[in-house]
Amino acid sequence: MLPRSEIHSNLFIVCQNRVSLTYKGVLMMMNKVVASLQQEYSRLEKEMGQVGKALDALGHSGGKKLKLTGRTLSKDARRRIAEAQRLRWAKVRKAAAKLVKT
Repeated sequence: MLPRSEIHSNLFIVCQNRVSLTYKGVLMMMNKVVASLQQEYSRLEKEMGQVGKALDALGHSGGKKLKLTGRTLSKDARRRIAEAQRLRWAKVRKAAAKLVKT
């Protein structure tokens, strides 16, 4: 992988001297950039693998997988919760209307 300073200095020299690069020179620079990006990609993949392993280790308690239990509410329970929430909102709206009137 090329150090950033080398890449930037090459580009700076090209821009400063207004030298037109040959097709071969452009391809060589692009190949270096592609190789650098591929190295960085493989490094990041390796690092993400390590992060995944750490998350797996932290996500398990005593070697057992933690799972969320699905809690299914009955239709009647959902209706009661909805009604209670409607009453709470009605109370809030009533208090707000009193403030507006005064």
